[in-house]
Amino acid sequence: MNGSPLLERADNFCRRFALQAPILLAPMAGACPVPLSAALANAGSMGAMGAVLSQPQDIVAWMTDFRAQSAGPAQVNVWIPDPLPSRDADAEAATRRFLAKWGPEVPASAADAGPADLDAQFDALIEARPAVASTIMGVFSPAQVQRLKDVGIAWIACATTLAEARAAQAAGADAVVAQGFEAGGHRGAFDPEAAERQLPRLADHLDIPVIAAGGIADGRGIAAALTLGASAVQVGTAFLRTPECQLNPAWSQALANAEPEDTWPTRAFSGRLGRGLATAYVRAAASADAPPPRPYPVQRGLTAPMRAQAGRDNSLDAMQAWAGQSAWMAPARPAAEVLQQMWADAKALLG
Repeated sequence: MNGSPLLERADNFCRRFALQAPILLAPMAGACPVPLSAALANAGSMGAMGAVLSQPQDIVAWMTDFRAQSAGPAQVNVWIPDPLPSRDADAEAATRRFLAKWGPEVPASAADAGPADLDAQFDALIEARPAVASTIMGVFSPAQVQRLKDVGIAWIACATTLAEARAAQAAGADAVVAQGFEAGGHRGAFDPEAAERQLPRLADHLDIPVIAAGGIADGRGIAAALTLGASAVQVGTAFLRTPECQLNPAWSQALANAEPEDTWPTRAFSGRLGRGLATAYVRAAASADAPPPRPYPVQRGLTAPMRAQAGRDNSLDAMQAWAGQSAWMAPARPAAEVLQQMWADAKALLG
């Protein structure tokens, strides 16, 4: 890089995390197959696994497969679980009746879905030794942070507010992802009830690097983020249409046709707020006569049959099609080519 202060900050980040470009792949559960992560890591980025529901052996296997295809760095992302929600059998029954209009009948037992076993996932993460462990929805415990430090794994925490970012820094995070409301997929708010109201304002108030995320899909977005104080960016939606991602065809085509206003924040799939394509189901779930979504992970369990059938049938109407507001910008080109073009364009703009 050159002598620009903005590029110098990005260069420092790249040296810290063994990157050639300050562009990280967002850890998108179900949409970050090893070929995509390996292609990007081989091109100078960082691979990513979204391990929200992954079993411990799956985390180890993913990292083994990744290392067979790339010598670059990768992050494994885990959710910090919420307290178990209170249950309402009548409300769950109403939700099951509504969901049956969009997929198969939903058994009452589907609502018994629980969160992943974070302790078991963490043990697997330590065994797998990715370059980075990352968190969403909260922070690691002091004992977990110490275990990461003992084996040389860095920690990147997702934050949606300055208070969350400060909490992550105080807990020992090495960097913070500032997730904007434009981002696709689940919103990383520590408080699930406040997710609709939170926006990040971080760069001038932290001592650790800030990674900008949300709506970034080309060199202009990267240049703007670095100009505003970020050391790097995290990009997800822009890589969804690459051949390495192997996305469902209906989802991929819908991204190409989606305007920013065609992506909506919704709790209709999991009970946690996330941004996705405003499919027929998402719109129906937002109507006044639809039952309110149940809390996470109850809603996630209830929608599982519908989501599985939509995927099998390549039916966008009821598909969980996460997407950020930059969906229309996602190119159907090889991942390494997309990465290299974004960084070249950003450097040209930054001078």
